Amino acid sequence: MSTPLFHVDAFTDRPFAGNPAGVCLLSEDREDAWMQNIAREMNLSETAFLRRREGHWDLRWFTPAVEVDLCGHATLASAHVLWEAGHAKSGEPLVFQTRSGRLAAAQRNGGIELDFPAEPATPASEPPDLRPALGISGGRFAGRNRFDYLIEAEDEASVRALGPDFRRLAAAGGPARGVIVTAMSSQPGRDFVSRYFAPAVGIDEDPVTGSAHCCLGPFWAERLGKKELTGYQASARGGTVHVRVEGPRVFLGGTAVTISRGELA
Repeated sequence: MSTPLFHVDAFTDRPFAGNPAGVCLLSEDREDAWMQNIAREMNLSETAFLRRREGHWDLRWFTPAVEVDLCGHATLASAHVLWEAGHAKSGEPLVFQTRSGRLAAAQRNGGIELDFPAEPATPASEPPDLRPALGISGGRFAGRNRFDYLIEAEDEASVRALGPDFRRLAAAGGPARGVIVTAMSSQPGRDFVSRYFAPAVGIDEDPVTGSAHCCLGPFWAERLGKKELTGYQASARGGTVHVRVEGPRVFLGGTAVTISRGELA
């Protein structure tokens, strides 16, 4: 039996923007090493592996280097593929069982909305080499959640101008997955901007990071006094994430575009 494999651009409404993800539909359980090799072969920031179960889908995410506990854009891409390819009925909510517990996806306002856990950052001292490795001085806040460091820069221009030393940054981050750098947006229709770097797990700069917005949503909701926000991740590809904060959950909204469909030989 063939194994379908898709290449999807997530958090974008046009091809060749947003964050590319691989989506692999499994008809049988596969070994971890096999999935890691497929992710390495795809060489995208994340490849998602889906296995249908009774009443839900098992979902796992791999970078080219490691398996991760939470990934937004590859979950968005997975939901997009399941509806588009007819593996789920249009309008039918999707449930995923993952290393971060139960996640869900629904079609809403012409796009896809993901139900994810909030991952707020608490104030913390970052490693002394972190800001020099990022190429940033100053800043308004430094914190940490269970995945990443969070640095609030002075302004949007500072975020966009970053030019990290990725080798140095991989060593500076310690056990953290990566680092989020953010600032309030100066553009109309956007509340905040961000960039995300994770060279320690094989991703120098991630184009659009859904899981980072599980941290960014609570952070900016508190500061701006609003539950619904629009974030823009200012990578070279760029992408927009609509965020709705509801207590311990964060709802991430976006769209996706299928770039290619195939199967593993």
